[in-house]
Amino acid sequence: MAGTSMRDIKHRVQSVKSIENITNAMKLVSAAKLRRSMMMYDKAQESLPRITARIDEIFHNPHEVPNHYLLGGREIKRTCYVVVTSNRGLAGGYNANVIKTAERELAAHEEEEGRETPLLVCIGSKGRDYFVRRGYEVFAEYLGTPEGISFSEAAELAAPLIELFESGEIDEIVEISTFLVSAIEHQPQIRRLLPFDAWGSADDHPPHDHPLDTWRVEYEPDAKRVLGYLVGKYTEMMLFRCIIEAAVCEHAARRTAMQHATDNAHDMMEALGFSFNRARQAAITREITEIVGGADAVTH
Repeated sequence: MAGTSMRDIKHRVQSVKSIENITNAMKLVSAAKLRRSMMMYDKAQESLPRITARIDEIFHNPHEVPNHYLLGGREIKRTCYVVVTSNRGLAGGYNANVIKTAERELAAHEEEEGRETPLLVCIGSKGRDYFVRRGYEVFAEYLGTPEGISFSEAAELAAPLIELFESGEIDEIVEISTFLVSAIEHQPQIRRLLPFDAWGSADDHPPHDHPLDTWRVEYEPDAKRVLGYLVGKYTEMMLFRCIIEAAVCEHAARRTAMQHATDNAHDMMEALGFSFNRARQAAITREITEIVGGADAVTH
């Protein structure tokens, strides 16, 4: 019995050792992908302020801004939700947190009066599969690796959404993804892309003697066309940044999950080592007892 138990423990140690090797390798791969994704995210962050600065300039002349670009400019009946998840699991609660946040937002949307069926865009197969199984209609999807997406691919995803917003078929574009707090901390977030909340709230509007009210920028052919172009680029860049940011969070979450799995496997191996030693000690004690018992029987 002791010998069988020892064999079982040896087999289990080998299995746990294999798991430890796999999880450690996955942790190293995630760490490498995290570094690459972080570099892409930093580059995307550098370009975005240039576009938002130009949009802010036009917003300082509010009479030149079409109403539908401003929050409250038209009634919001139909919303487009862009839900960003991953294509793979083993990343802790990364996907579950985003999906739960999206579900709560969709439920709140359906409860509001006058709201139409939302439009759903899924980035990543985990979110796509989840919502398709529950009967949601997915308008568009991207199932490639998030860190492998190019700006042109993000622009292709954003183009039909911009057209629908401009035509009035949708009144709002909202991202539901993961916000990067730090390299080891992230959380799900809901972020409106369009329409703009120009000054955040009534209290945020600049006073009449605000320095920005004393100058005016002229645009060719006109501010509306320039703003339309900038809004398109802004939406493309924000979608691109959102996907890359989600990739950073995904790899950070998977690296952390694999680190914990590796640590747990190591702890299991130590516990199995103690069990093996106890089983071996018991087997040795039993053999000694049998030898002594046999010797006593012979002498008597």
